[in-house]
Amino acid sequence: MRTPLLSTLAIFAVAAWVWVRAAETPRYLVSHNPVLVELFTSEGCSSCPPADALLSKFDRQSRTGAEIVVLSEHVDYWNDLGWKDPYSSHVYSDRQNTYAGRLGLSSVYTPQMVVDGTIEFVGSSARSANDAFARAFSAPKIPIQLSSITLEQPDILRAHIETEALTDSFGGLDPEVYVAVALDHAESEVSRGENGGHRLAHTAVVRTLFKIGSVQHGKSFAQDVRLKLEPGTDPHNLRLIAFLQQPHQGRVIGAAVQSVGMN
Repeated sequence: MRTPLLSTLAIFAVAAWVWVRAAETPRYLVSHNPVLVELFTSEGCSSCPPADALLSKFDRQSRTGAEIVVLSEHVDYWNDLGWKDPYSSHVYSDRQNTYAGRLGLSSVYTPQMVVDGTIEFVGSSARSANDAFARAFSAPKIPIQLSSITLEQPDILRAHIETEALTDSFGGLDPEVYVAVALDHAESEVSRGENGGHRLAHTAVVRTLFKIGSVQHGKSFAQDVRLKLEPGTDPHNLRLIAFLQQPHQGRVIGAAVQSVGMN
């Protein structure tokens, strides 16, 4: 049975814990400078579910003040090891390989997070992520706007993408404009492979990712895009992501996300 003294001590202990946790709140939770977080993952990888959960946590935090734009990119090189990931594509494997070459890695691995195209680490490491966010949020970015998102046909999504003018402070190369369509939420019952018997959940699962143009120095960018959706896609479960990245998958200098949420 709990005594009044123990109850009082418990109250003080909880108050102290709350104060300490508040003091330790990562700076990115109060930032308004968006960063792009790419998770390279696979349903065939037993060490990936914790990274998937961490990405989902960052996505939830982005709704409370931190501008964290997340992408879950499922690679295909695990597909011959017992389970074919239904969300995988060689496009994302190629993208990860490009990062590996540019960031000086000897090989690719999962789970891997890449923040703003410049910082990579094991995707399940919250500490490494917090350190990366603290660095990335201090870098200047170009604002991007996503607007006029409409479902033109059952399988055609239309949107308008616009950026502010590119200044000389972002270097001499014209950054590339990328657009991604991602599922807000996806789940799988995995029957084979390292995660056999488990139900896996994912956030911001990229289904299409492509370059639509580039931004010239001293100029802004504005373009309407028409995006082909997979048959049977639920538009209520979609988000649209746009980001600016320096050529050859260099530093990301702008990112934005918008829920499609058709009425």
